[in-house]
Amino acid sequence: MTPQTALSPQTLPEGFVYLQDIDPTILQEVRYALHHNFVGRPILAYNAPIIITTEPVAFALKAVQKELQPFNLTLKVYDAYRPQDAVDSWILWAEDPDDQVMKAEFYPTIDKKDLFKEGYVGKRSSHTRGSAVDLTIVPLPVPTQPTWKPGDSILDGRLPKGQRFTDNSIDMGTGFDCLDEMSHTMNPTLPPEVRANRLLLKTLMEKHGFENYWKEWWHFGLIDEPYPDTYFNFPVE
Repeated sequence: MTPQTALSPQTLPEGFVYLQDIDPTILQEVRYALHHNFVGRPILAYNAPIIITTEPVAFALKAVQKELQPFNLTLKVYDAYRPQDAVDSWILWAEDPDDQVMKAEFYPTIDKKDLFKEGYVGKRSSHTRGSAVDLTIVPLPVPTQPTWKPGDSILDGRLPKGQRFTDNSIDMGTGFDCLDEMSHTMNPTLPPEVRANRLLLKTLMEKHGFENYWKEWWHFGLIDEPYPDTYFNFPVE
């Protein structure tokens, strides 16, 4: 996985930017444009593996990245702006009890129809307003990691690092999007190293204007968001 190069393939709505144009050193692994996510296939309206976000979010992430780099660490972003069409497709997916291919990894203890009720997926999302981001920290030089493909093993995202699917993130205790109590940011049952890693990410993000969602160690929303009442629906491309 390599840093992104500057590129602007479409004209974005006013106030939105491609993260790579603001900071090309931040890694991107856009899970919803790929198969390795809780649905198991690319999500509607994610037409390219690229991160789009509002301009204030991008510059705040750039500031966090600047603090990490002297310690040979980098941010890796999994998701930011999310089209409303994508969210609506998840509502339909949650109503289909036969589509459970990724349950063992991403929601092992929760009935998929309850993911919205339990607060792990929102029918109205701050991602769709352009002011939320899902991310982690990765060491430098960047470790290699495999690309999950349909047909690969589906491993419980709660397993210890080295036993769950390989991710080049520092150990955050679960895989990204593991919708489980173990992903609650301040879960006290986790090993000290994991809690310290989560606290590092949380502290730096809060320093630069974000607030963590307590059920998901990876999810942060910009407190002073520019479009608090607007839900966008242009594609990621």
